[in-house]
Amino acid sequence: MSRRNEVDDRGWHEPRTRRRRRQPGSRRGRQPASRRVHRSLGQRVAAWTSVALVSVLVAGALVAYVKYRSYWDSIRRVDVAGLIGKQPPKYNNAENILLIGSDTRVGANGRIGGSVGCNCSDTLMLLHISPDHHGVTVISIPRETMVPVLGCEASDGTPGQQADPNAVELINAALSGGGPACTWKTFDAVTDIHVDHFVELDFTGFQKVIDDLGGVTVCLPEPVDDRLSGLHLSAGRHHVFGREALAFWRTREDVGEGSDLQRIQRDQFLMAALVQGIVHGGLLHNPGKILNVLRDTTDAMTTDTGLDQDAMLQVAESLLGVTSTSVLFVTAPNIPYPQNDNDVVFQQPQADELFSAIAHDTTVPSAKKPSKKATAPPVVDAAPSEVKVDVRNGSGVQGVATQAGSELTSKGFDVVGTGDANNFNYTRSVVEYAAPSDMPAVDTLKTQVSDAEVVQNSSLTPGTVELIIGSSFSGLSHASTSPSSSPSSQPSVASLSSSDGGITANANICSDQAAFAGPNG
Repeated sequence: MSRRNEVDDRGWHEPRTRRRRRQPGSRRGRQPASRRVHRSLGQRVAAWTSVALVSVLVAGALVAYVKYRSYWDSIRRVDVAGLIGKQPPKYNNAENILLIGSDTRVGANGRIGGSVGCNCSDTLMLLHISPDHHGVTVISIPRETMVPVLGCEASDGTPGQQADPNAVELINAALSGGGPACTWKTFDAVTDIHVDHFVELDFTGFQKVIDDLGGVTVCLPEPVDDRLSGLHLSAGRHHVFGREALAFWRTREDVGEGSDLQRIQRDQFLMAALVQGIVHGGLLHNPGKILNVLRDTTDAMTTDTGLDQDAMLQVAESLLGVTSTSVLFVTAPNIPYPQNDNDVVFQQPQADELFSAIAHDTTVPSAKKPSKKATAPPVVDAAPSEVKVDVRNGSGVQGVATQAGSELTSKGFDVVGTGDANNFNYTRSVVEYAAPSDMPAVDTLKTQVSDAEVVQNSSLTPGTVELIIGSSFSGLSHASTSPSSSPSSQPSVASLSSSDGGITANANICSDQAAFAGPNG
């Protein structure tokens, strides 16, 4: 899927902020206006999958060098207490750290990424350290993922943002709207994963850190001659240092499909190479190198105040036994956003299965057992992508139809329209269908609005069901839309990462051909 961007006569890409959703009142036809957060290739230094590695190194360094107070005190801290809202439940003693790469242009950052930035998150990942320290999973969230606009208070020098039920935004815009607390709050809301801490890095120290690590090996299936990023390498293996490694991270438009998703794939292979170099090179046992990484990283780092010395030491201890075979990299499953295929939404039910596997660590939660009065559990025959649904506002609450439509779209449903019902007197939500052939779609939609009444309406067109939102509606449920299955057949974190194209850190770095495939490959 091509992800080319409009470029103006100065060579900069137009900023991308949030996309307005269709206003209620019109049943169909009007396209939403948009403002979108984006950056030029010169602005986008896509180096932030290194955040996970650097976090590991900093944690390990602090175990041995906690006495170096000047380094510790140079880490910026943000108090997020009271800014995140109610968090999802925490099911175990896993550590979930949100890793944020900022494209700020403050100070020396402007000399690296260009003078124009949006203070957005250039990369967003979750570092998941399993209970009992038996593995690490790093989930990449595409920065072009469309999410609801949540209300966030002003924090960390940002103006805050108002909740807007009539709009969605790129997930990377949350950082500029309400700081890392807003990114954390949004991530919690769309994944239902309990986050414990965040680590944010700008990119001033990236080149030095790569040099501190002794460089990194990359493997190209074909030559790359990219004038925009400055990467000029022949096919095969190359051991690169700071400047060339940075160019590799930045390369996007002129390689493969030019997509952010392929860039993430290439990042994951480079991350695997970094982990292999650390494990085999004995870096964590080299005090001099660790101190260099610590020096070059802490003054470019921001964390929450809860990630204090004790918490950092606990994280470090959790990572001491990590091997390349126990580190997984995976991208959150996604599909093109219906209103603009340059953006994406989470693919369902695959994304919720992955997020649930992370939240519960090892397996997707078992399906609820049917009550004793039930003769059999309901069977869901239709995938969300096969369900065409028209969402109507029957409550009179402004924006409720467009908000529900956006949430259904993010769960993979084919929302064909939103607008007002014939009246605003509905208390209970209603799912209307035209013919018995629509019942598989009705059953799938009912998993999201469990208390809705089901009514046949022969005046509707077969093939499309209608959801009328009543005043008792409080949001979609978190129930899975996948067919019921036994606990033993449900996927583990490892199998989910494999099925979603994920790799382990011991992957052959020359098996990355798919990350370069496309018209530019």
